Amino acid sequence: MDRYVIEQKLKSVAAFLVIIILLPYIISVFVNGADIAADSGDSAFYVKVKVPDTEEADGVAEIGWTDYLAGILAREVPADLGEEAMKAQAVLIRTQIYRGLSGSEDKILDMDYMTREEMKKQWGQEKAPEYYEKYIRAVEQTDDTVLMYGDAYAWTPFHQSSCGKTRSAEEVMGTGDYPYVAVRECPDDKEADNEIQVFTFSCDEIQAACRDFLVAAADGEQAEKGYTFADFEITAYDLAGYVSQLRIGDTLCTGDQFRDALGLPSSAFSFRETQGDADAGSEIKITTTGNGHGLGMSIWTAEKMDEEGMSYEEILAFFFEGTELKKDIQETELF
Repeated sequence: MDRYVIEQKLKSVAAFLVIIILLPYIISVFVNGADIAADSGDSAFYVKVKVPDTEEADGVAEIGWTDYLAGILAREVPADLGEEAMKAQAVLIRTQIYRGLSGSEDKILDMDYMTREEMKKQWGQEKAPEYYEKYIRAVEQTDDTVLMYGDAYAWTPFHQSSCGKTRSAEEVMGTGDYPYVAVRECPDDKEADNEIQVFTFSCDEIQAACRDFLVAAADGEQAEKGYTFADFEITAYDLAGYVSQLRIGDTLCTGDQFRDALGLPSSAFSFRETQGDADAGSEIKITTTGNGHGLGMSIWTAEKMDEEGMSYEEILAFFFEGTELKKDIQETELF
């Protein structure tokens, strides 16, 4: 009887010790979900990342490489993006980082990323682990894969949606260094979310926003009398249909300058005069098409290609024709 009691007590003690050992993990899984509780596959490899809020004096934190890439993906593309489109995006981001590292001495990364805490705040405790795992899969399934042009890392811009065609880097930037960033037909983009947007500004508001590059902004007769609708004229478009040049009074500027100054979603735009209230007088209504600069991969069209059964390799070959996927470059070689 005594032996039986002792054995039972030993079993109870052993069970208690097991619970104590496993309790932190159980709590973590309950609070965060199994996927988030388990660290990503190569979190043993950490990178230095610039962070805005940190207790470290130099504003640099260390984060697992896979977590960092997944966090950038989460910042750039929606969680419901198709798997092949998301893998294409992962390759573009990785290539951008490698390209930047090739000329960096401090090896500190600065691309904005979403932390796990931010994911939980945005999607909630239930959905965050599922979405996090999806971003992680896109990173891991394209592990060490980048786009090359010759012996150099390709320039890999992307945007939410074009105006129906992507733009030529040679036209926009005036250089032939990126012949693979060219005009591509993207008719599905015309059905994208928020593809068409309308904004209304007074002439005074536009003058104030564009002050840095207006010829008559600082002084002169034009600045004193202000601008009217007749002072605004689109004078040239690029091959994709984006405004490449417009006139504001005596100033010629690019469509991209105008877009940035006014915070417009696209430089594919048109404008017309509209009557404001009695005090404001006439105003200019600007209609934009597309979201982003229009260069490189359209995420919306990439999603449509994914839905049609195309692989991430095929998606990238369409948007960056002339580049080559290379799958054997490890991040540890760059840091």
